[in-house]
Amino acid sequence: MNLELTPEQQLLQQTVREFANAEVKPLARELDETGHFPRETFRKAAELGLTGVSFPEEYGGAGFDHVAYSIVIEEISRVCASTGVILSVQNSLFCDPIYRFGDEEQKKRFLVPYASGEKIGCYALTEPQAGSNAAALRTVAVRRDGRYIINGTKAWITNGGAADAAIVYVNTQPEKGEKGITALVVEKGTPGFHVGKEEKKLGINATACCELSFSDCEVPESNRIGAEGEGYKVALSTLDGGRIGIASQAVGIAQGAFETALAYAKERQAFGHPIADFQAIQFMLADMATEIDAARLLARKAAWKQDSGARFSMEAAIGKLFASEMSTRVTHKAIQILGGNGYSREYPVERAYRDARITEIYEGTSEIQRLVISAWVLKQY
Repeated sequence: MNLELTPEQQLLQQTVREFANAEVKPLARELDETGHFPRETFRKAAELGLTGVSFPEEYGGAGFDHVAYSIVIEEISRVCASTGVILSVQNSLFCDPIYRFGDEEQKKRFLVPYASGEKIGCYALTEPQAGSNAAALRTVAVRRDGRYIINGTKAWITNGGAADAAIVYVNTQPEKGEKGITALVVEKGTPGFHVGKEEKKLGINATACCELSFSDCEVPESNRIGAEGEGYKVALSTLDGGRIGIASQAVGIAQGAFETALAYAKERQAFGHPIADFQAIQFMLADMATEIDAARLLARKAAWKQDSGARFSMEAAIGKLFASEMSTRVTHKAIQILGGNGYSREYPVERAYRDARITEIYEGTSEIQRLVISAWVLKQY
């Protein structure tokens, strides 16, 4: 693994950072307070190729690799975690399974307009009673006359209130358990497809996170991604890539909070000195810088492994586990360094602290990551 970024990756990083500072950062506080989905920012991101970073240009993508994708999500999340995860879902949870499991006709219908950012997608796996135990989903679909009739409810769906289509995981043969799960694309406006109210959350408030419900909702067999009964495999494989996105988001959140705390420590005076002169602050900054760097390397190692074509489940789980828990620790320290100002919404570190917490939960909780890692460790060693 080469730790140096290629010239193309360096240029992309610079371009995305400039875009983030100019277009995303000025809106971040407002998005957090209002919860408005940043459609215009999404459109501008699409113009830079950020809605389909690692997909071929023939399918509407930008033609970069997954290391580049990790860089993009980190740089956007450094200034706005909501925008970062919106783009992560678009890339790794909606476009990726269609690219890897869809047929050519499906790629033209569901990949090209989404990778190019013309349309917005979401990933509907979680249900009110099926989070970590995704195989326990109760949304069912009955095949009849070349169509699937869907009934059930999905919960906590990021991008759900803004999406033009969702990849919905349903049980087509409940008696088979996880081997009866199938992936279907359901487009906005399909009769029987209803979008619930947006959830009020601790953080990432602008993600149009909603409940989705299906009542005798019919879609054609041509909307099935992969074979019937292969949906669980599609879902878990997709989450491997998604975890790289969340690890990168967590690194970005922490990096933004660290930069704020560092600048504040150099300017804030106490006892006649900048507080950066005091060892207590220096040690916190040292720990923060060390953990961020370690998490970034783990996330990029997972992305590099994905680019190699090898199985990367363990690397993705390790990166996601460490980066998410690191982000909570680093943003906690950032608030401590700012003191009372850190607790105020006038400064971005309290938002970073709230945004960081979800990274330990979605795309597989920290406990699920430990199960994945331990299974691989026991198998390999």
